[in-house]
Amino acid sequence: MAAAGGSRGARKSMQLSPRGGGDRTVFLFDRRREQADPDEKVLSYGKNSYRGFRSAVCQAFGISPDENFVITTTNRKEITEDNFKELVQDGVTLYLLQSVDQTLLSATKERIDFLPHYDTLVKSGMYEYYASEGQNPLPFALAELIDNSLSATARNTSIRSIQIKLLFDDSNGKPAVAVIDNGRGMTSKQLNNWAVYRLSKFTRQGDFESDHSGYVRPLPVPRSLNSDISYFGVGGKQAVFFVGQSARMISKPADSQDVHELVLSKEDFEKKEKNKEAIYCGFIRNRKPSDSTHITNDDERFLHNLILEERDKESFTAVIITGVQPEHIQYLKNYFHLWTRQLAHIYHYYIHGPKGNEANAVTKSVSPFNNIDIEISMFEKGKVPKIVNLREIKDDMQTLYINTAADSFEFKALVDGDGIVEGIIRYHPFLYDKETFPDDPSFPSRLNDDDDDDDCLMIEKGARGKRPIFECFWNGRLIPYTSVEDFDWCAPPKKRGLAPVECYNRISGTLFTNDKFQVSTNKLTFMDLELKLKDKNTLFTRIFNGQEQRMKIDREFALWLKDCHEKYDKQIKFTVFKGITTRTDLPSKRMQSPWAIYSAIEWDGKTFKTGQLVKTIKTLPIFYGSIEKFFLYGDHDGDIFATGGEVQIALEPQALYAEMKTVPISKLDRTVSDKAVKKYIEDEMARLPDKLSVTWPEGDELLPNETRLAGTPIGALRIEILNKKGEAMQKLPGTSHGGSKKLLVELKVILHSPAGNKEIISHISQHGGKWPYWFKKMENLQKLGNYTLKLQVVLNESNADTYAGRPLPSKTFKFTIVEGKAEKFSVGLLELPFRVGVPFNIPLELQDEFGHATRLTNDIKPILEASGLTLQYEELTAGANCIIKGVTAKGCVNSCQGKNFNLKVTLPGLKEDTKILKIRLQPGPPHRLKVKPDSEILKIENGTAFPFQVEVLDESGNVTVQPKLIVHCKFSGASNLPVYSVDCSNAGTNILTGPVIHVQNIKKDQMLKARIEIPSCKDVPPVEKMIKLLPSSHVARLQILSMNGQKAIQIKHQDEINWVAGDIMHNLIFQMYDEGEREIHITPTVAEKIKVNWTPRINREQLMQGLLPDVKVPTSVKDVRYCLISYLDDHVSLESAFTIRPLPDEPKHIKCKLEGSNTLQLGEDLQGEIDVMITDQYGNQVQTVTSACIGYLGVAGPGLDKSNLQITWQESTFTMRVKGIRFKPCALGSKELCFAWREFSDFIRVNLTAGSPAKLQIMDWPELEKPVVVINGRELLKPLVVQLCDQWGNPSPEPNVKISLMKSSNLKIVPSNHQHKTDDNGRANLGVISIHAPRGEHTLQLRASYNKIALECPIITLNVLPDPDKPVRLNVKYDKNAAFPAGGTFPDFMVSVLSEDDNIIKNINPARISMKMWKGQGSGNRIPTDVTAFSCSKVKDDKEDGFFYFRDKVIPERVGAYSIQFTFAMDKTNMLISEQIVVEVVPNDPVRLLPDSLPATPTVSNVRTITSRTLVKDLCLHIMDEYNNHTGADLVGRIIAKIKSPNEDDTEIPQFQGKISTIEFPFDRGSAEINLVLAENSPGRDSTEYILVFEPDLPALKKPLEPYRLSFMFYNDFKKQQQMATLTRERDKLSQSIGVYRNWFDTTNQLVNEMRCQVKEAETRETHLKNELRKHQIELPETNILQYVDSLIKQKMLDRDGVMKQPRRTCTLPNYPKGNQDVLGKIAHLAQIEDNEAAKVISWHLASDMDCVVTLTTEAARSIFDETQGRQQVLPLDSIYKKTLPDWNRPLPHLRNGKICFRPVGNPVFARDLLTFPDNVEHCQTVFGMLLGDTIIIDNLDAANHYRKEVVKITHCPTLLTREGDRIRSNGKFGGLQNKAPPMDKLRGMVFGAPVPKLYSAFTGQIDLLQQYRAAVVKLDDVNKDLDLHLRSLNTPEILQKKQELAEQERSLKLIEHKLGMTPSDKVSESLLQPAILDMPDTPIPPKRMRKETVKKLYR
Repeated sequence: MAAAGGSRGARKSMQLSPRGGGDRTVFLFDRRREQADPDEKVLSYGKNSYRGFRSAVCQAFGISPDENFVITTTNRKEITEDNFKELVQDGVTLYLLQSVDQTLLSATKERIDFLPHYDTLVKSGMYEYYASEGQNPLPFALAELIDNSLSATARNTSIRSIQIKLLFDDSNGKPAVAVIDNGRGMTSKQLNNWAVYRLSKFTRQGDFESDHSGYVRPLPVPRSLNSDISYFGVGGKQAVFFVGQSARMISKPADSQDVHELVLSKEDFEKKEKNKEAIYCGFIRNRKPSDSTHITNDDERFLHNLILEERDKESFTAVIITGVQPEHIQYLKNYFHLWTRQLAHIYHYYIHGPKGNEANAVTKSVSPFNNIDIEISMFEKGKVPKIVNLREIKDDMQTLYINTAADSFEFKALVDGDGIVEGIIRYHPFLYDKETFPDDPSFPSRLNDDDDDDDCLMIEKGARGKRPIFECFWNGRLIPYTSVEDFDWCAPPKKRGLAPVECYNRISGTLFTNDKFQVSTNKLTFMDLELKLKDKNTLFTRIFNGQEQRMKIDREFALWLKDCHEKYDKQIKFTVFKGITTRTDLPSKRMQSPWAIYSAIEWDGKTFKTGQLVKTIKTLPIFYGSIEKFFLYGDHDGDIFATGGEVQIALEPQALYAEMKTVPISKLDRTVSDKAVKKYIEDEMARLPDKLSVTWPEGDELLPNETRLAGTPIGALRIEILNKKGEAMQKLPGTSHGGSKKLLVELKVILHSPAGNKEIISHISQHGGKWPYWFKKMENLQKLGNYTLKLQVVLNESNADTYAGRPLPSKTFKFTIVEGKAEKFSVGLLELPFRVGVPFNIPLELQDEFGHATRLTNDIKPILEASGLTLQYEELTAGANCIIKGVTAKGCVNSCQGKNFNLKVTLPGLKEDTKILKIRLQPGPPHRLKVKPDSEILKIENGTAFPFQVEVLDESGNVTVQPKLIVHCKFSGASNLPVYSVDCSNAGTNILTGPVIHVQNIKKDQMLKARIEIPSCKDVPPVEKMIKLLPSSHVARLQILSMNGQKAIQIKHQDEINWVAGDIMHNLIFQMYDEGEREIHITPTVAEKIKVNWTPRINREQLMQGLLPDVKVPTSVKDVRYCLISYLDDHVSLESAFTIRPLPDEPKHIKCKLEGSNTLQLGEDLQGEIDVMITDQYGNQVQTVTSACIGYLGVAGPGLDKSNLQITWQESTFTMRVKGIRFKPCALGSKELCFAWREFSDFIRVNLTAGSPAKLQIMDWPELEKPVVVINGRELLKPLVVQLCDQWGNPSPEPNVKISLMKSSNLKIVPSNHQHKTDDNGRANLGVISIHAPRGEHTLQLRASYNKIALECPIITLNVLPDPDKPVRLNVKYDKNAAFPAGGTFPDFMVSVLSEDDNIIKNINPARISMKMWKGQGSGNRIPTDVTAFSCSKVKDDKEDGFFYFRDKVIPERVGAYSIQFTFAMDKTNMLISEQIVVEVVPNDPVRLLPDSLPATPTVSNVRTITSRTLVKDLCLHIMDEYNNHTGADLVGRIIAKIKSPNEDDTEIPQFQGKISTIEFPFDRGSAEINLVLAENSPGRDSTEYILVFEPDLPALKKPLEPYRLSFMFYNDFKKQQQMATLTRERDKLSQSIGVYRNWFDTTNQLVNEMRCQVKEAETRETHLKNELRKHQIELPETNILQYVDSLIKQKMLDRDGVMKQPRRTCTLPNYPKGNQDVLGKIAHLAQIEDNEAAKVISWHLASDMDCVVTLTTEAARSIFDETQGRQQVLPLDSIYKKTLPDWNRPLPHLRNGKICFRPVGNPVFARDLLTFPDNVEHCQTVFGMLLGDTIIIDNLDAANHYRKEVVKITHCPTLLTREGDRIRSNGKFGGLQNKAPPMDKLRGMVFGAPVPKLYSAFTGQIDLLQQYRAAVVKLDDVNKDLDLHLRSLNTPEILQKKQELAEQERSLKLIEHKLGMTPSDKVSESLLQPAILDMPDTPIPPKRMRKETVKKLYR
């Protein structure tokens, strides 16, 4: 708070002189210079002389009297002699400045006092914030601050901006609330006054200076929206201290250089009170804008940004509240939408204008309230700011009231003279199924009405609830806590009124008062508004169409409410539409049709449907019945809401009342229940037959749903017919019910079968008087099934079972006939096969005596018998399926196929009790195994197999079979024994055997166990056998021995033997043994089975002696020999092996080996190590040498650097290691090193590569010392490729070295990837780079580092030139002083497209430039979507190329501001736009006199009543131009009114009041107001049409205007006049409707004609293009044209691309960038030559000029010369003497005057004729005409010499070039190297390129034609479809109905005109259609613009 407040003791000040009595103390700040003392000085001065005061100031500050300076107040008012006494008061703060408007160089502090005004005591009880109606008062406190801002911005002519910023971001300080406006601001004095409590605008007088000084009450405005709402001097201060603890006021007036800042805080007040200092005093800080140096508290960091925003503000006021209450912060955060919605409600009419926020308004009217912009923003840490503009809130209550209202009732109240209250009542209808009255979330009474005492009123309160009708606004802003319940005239009536009582609860209202009514100082409540409004002297008047009506407002309101109810309430919903009908039952034919029929309605929350029982009310008599249908008058379709209709009721009971009644829906009783209606109908129906009584006199009663056995009888039946009263009857009652018809009873028995119902029995019984209805017993029911016995009452004679649409009584018995008890049986199908011991079932089928299938009910035990078998069963199941279950048979069957048996089944107790079956019984499942031989112990020799005989038996001992019957035998007792298995599935028996049984290393007998089993049959027990295994007598072991002299050494299996490399092993023997360790004698047979692996040939005789072949030892110590001896026979496989390892011999060689890579970099040591080893004669390393041998090792090689060479001995490997191999700088590649030891030597090759990267080099850019020329936005001529090199310049193949491209900030490159990596060759391709930079030189710096060491990198200097082909802006020229009359022609707009070098771009397609125009002023450069586009006009011949003209463009016909913008389509997506041109379209010349709106045809009479004599009332006539724009505002004159008769001979003309024939009216500002009344008893013919003629007399007009004529009908009779007036109004309506219809049909016909023309044009275009394609030999099919054309286009494109891909000669010389339009390029690129030989020789001939750049101007050439520092040769065309240039069409020299002088050989032709120029043909002809002259191309040297020899005889011979490359100069010299062209490849790319092949152009032309043809076909199809669709739409029922309606209206018009006595005509009266008259052109088809305007005018 020290920044702008604080006590006086805290200030550093200097007292200049003592203060005496009467002295004034003045505080002075010297702010003339920045170096001045920043603190104030205190000066005491007692005189009243300004001169003396100035001298004292000069003396105090040491200022020379001659120095110029001014003394001002803090408000920058200069102190002078005149105002010294007024301004220099005690305690005033003054400035010393160099001038009044000097910027305040540093801040100052101004002492202020703000003692509260005495009103603080007088009115202290009136102000307090409090909550009401459950609303938080915080929004109303914020509203006080908005009130101040609205008052401050009231004089703003532009946007009135008010911002509320909630600064809740903790990172910027503690929470704060800021309210900022752009109002007029406050001076320091006004800021002082603001701090004074209770200083209202009315008490700011005398010593007080205020922004409201000289208060003048504002003029009355609609809704009192005068912004005069900052009133009492209380609200702002109370509001800020209600919100927080401190307020900082910052303000700057519009005409001030300084910002004034004041801080008031609770903390500061308490501190002053504690220190006993003056509380109501402080300081105002005066500072320059945006100076926040005084903000040092971190809690207020946000102030820096707020103060920074002051820089561009002319004036403002900011209120910053800190120390915000925590509960307020939570409310503001959590209820942001709620309180912003409340503020939008409070200031609704300030934001949206007097009419409010009308969402459905067609156009928003321009009003002074559109510029009020109240924006609220909330900033929280880590969240997106919430920003809302109160104008954008759509759910505040006033918006909801306005947009849900269907109609409004406006009124006005006058209270106590000056008190004015404007009011509006809005009606919110009941729509469809709910009330539309909007809910108010802040008014909870609608939601909770628990305290409502009168429950019946709940329905009536449904819409508005308990809310009062009126909200109250004071000076346009809401007073939230005051509302008015109602007035007497708009309260619900006590008796039934014109409208239902619920309508009174569907109204809302708003009252707008001026400031004559008192409100509380906090603007929360009115003091006495309701009392004054309900005073009996208050006068209410209705406002209708802006005019007051002095009528009874209660009657007007009741009628209005009734009208709203009938028009807008949709209470009954008609649903289930059935169709349209005509009701002939109605007497009035007009009302007979149309009537819509519906099947249901929804009314008052209930649904009434067809067939529903209802009761009527208020009908005589009361009707009871069922709904048939609902009627609604009108032509409706589908569901609809209405207020009423009619319902058709079928009276009930229909048996008594067979008729229909139609009554209004409103007469339906909504309260009656269905129960009551049904009871009435039941009482009426009680007399009719109701039920049957059935008795069974003889028994055998049939019970309902009874089940009976077949054949059971049904006893006799006795029947009586009873009514509801229980009385028996035999005939229908009374004659009123159709006579006494007898009643019969019909009996029917019906069988229900799948084939359908079958009637079994049918009888009819009648009552005999003495006997009842009787039916005999029935005994023949035997068929099974469901039956129905039906007893039906029928009428005698007709046998009808209904009466009056109601069925007669009946009774039915449903029963079922089922099967009887069992008498016989049969056996069903049995499941095969039958197996021994396997259970099976025997199904039995039981039958009763009628053959029906039945069940076994008795306890019967079946008996089963079969010969040779034992039979058993488990049980007999009784029920629906009788089965003997679990039957088993056992016995001998002798065969696997089984045996046949007879099975006898007996059921004792049945009539037929026995059945015999034949079955075949097969063996049963396996039960046991039988194994042979039978002995328990079996003997076999090791290595043999054993067979077993096995049989599989069932439980009866039968051999049995079944699938997968596998028998296994498993041996145990030793490892690796085999498993035997055999399949017995087929025969049940087999031999079980398998592999031999072999046990390893058996020396004696061994016992084994064999287990035989069936794995798939777990219940079959296994069989076990014991086996004795004997040792084998076959070979079992092999032993190898080596004889060393007489000693034999055994060589074991896998032994390793060391032997000298290359030697031979002798004396190897072997021995063999069996399993019993018995040696086996070697026989020839055994010897044949012995093999060795070291030799293929074996001496069999030596083998028989036990000797093995000799073994050769390998020569290499690494080659270990594996020796294998094997024996293989039928019983065993034996092996014995040993390994021979060679040992090295004596030294014979040395061997060098390089460990690691053989590559080393130049300048570095070889990373690998070279090991030198000593070997024997076979290359085996000798390990007997020692370290002394290294002295004999030497190393040599070309370029070898031995300075670091090291040789060491490796003890572990017995090798010599050589290190430090490196080379001196030399050629890279393979290097051979020689190593020598004693007399032995060896060689090694190493690869010498480049050294470590040390620098970067750019490849293929030889001239980098020169700046590289590039055009802005273009690519460099070739890619930028860099190579890593070592310090000696050798390419270094180092991959993944990062290379970055550094550039200046104003240089942009594309692609923007600035980092690249080298590839495996050390190269990095940066690609072809596009350069974007301003004109001038720029540098690209390559940077790279290797191993953190920066490499030497080149710098590329770029000379950037502007792009002459890049459009950057549009230049528009036009006559800016021209006027723009409506409908006229715009001045010519000249548009050019400028490039980057500010030159005009030429050769632009005019179709890419367009002109856009729209009404209104655009925002920025954004073009609206709905604009009018114009294309540019054709360029005239005399205009310069590059300019595009928009001529003769029509100015819009409606006046107003229009925006024009020109666009240039650079491509499909980018658009270049010009600056917007805003033109003001003014009215055109006056052409006619017309009223605002056409009046109806007057009908008058000459009676006494003045209203019957009034011709026109308040008719305003205006001067219009031809487009109906108001004009002539500067014209002054008169309008002469007279009456004429259509019949010139008629002399009886009516006269005006006063018996005069003419009346003059003043005409001023373009209009005149007319009121005309006929004279009483005026002459005139009865029933005659006269014409009112209004002639304008305007002297200033050169051309007189046509008078305005208005026909009227004159009558002598008042009654007839009233009738004719009605007819006239009908005539006017019909005339207008007919005019609309006719104009619509005319426009439709014009559209059809235009569409037909479009079809014709499309057909012509399609035919033309098809003929063009035929010229190119392209035929098109009749069908599938588009598919064919698309495929053809695709094929042609492929062919064209193939042509382009063919190799073609190109010029590789880089072209000079075209940075300027005056630069054509290098000569090598200006021309192309097709012939290869000619291209070579001409290019060589011009070799010195090929690199020359051609420019149009010397300035451009000089610019290139300067940019390249003179290195580039240039040729400006404006420096060429063109008269000496050859004629391009001149004939060859041998042609003279059209004659051939001699016959040339060698095909001579001018060299220039072989050139083709892609661009700039004219300039290129100039260049090459000068360079080549008349140079001639000829075949060879001989032909050239011949040609020259002949030509010189007649004329000068030019230079001759031969296609073989020779040249004969014009002086005749030839020969030598200088006159012989080199081969093409020696020209280094400086050769003219070849043109595009002619085939390419042919393909391109064909593709273009095909694409045009495709577009034409598509367009033809589209326009045909559009025409067909439009023609079909003209024949729709709606259009035909419109035509019929037009004809009917024309007939009605003729009839009315006949009744009126007017002459009927086919055309509508011109006076009625005058505004819709359109100027159509003579052409049959109007332009689209005119047609669109026609439609707009018709429906405007």
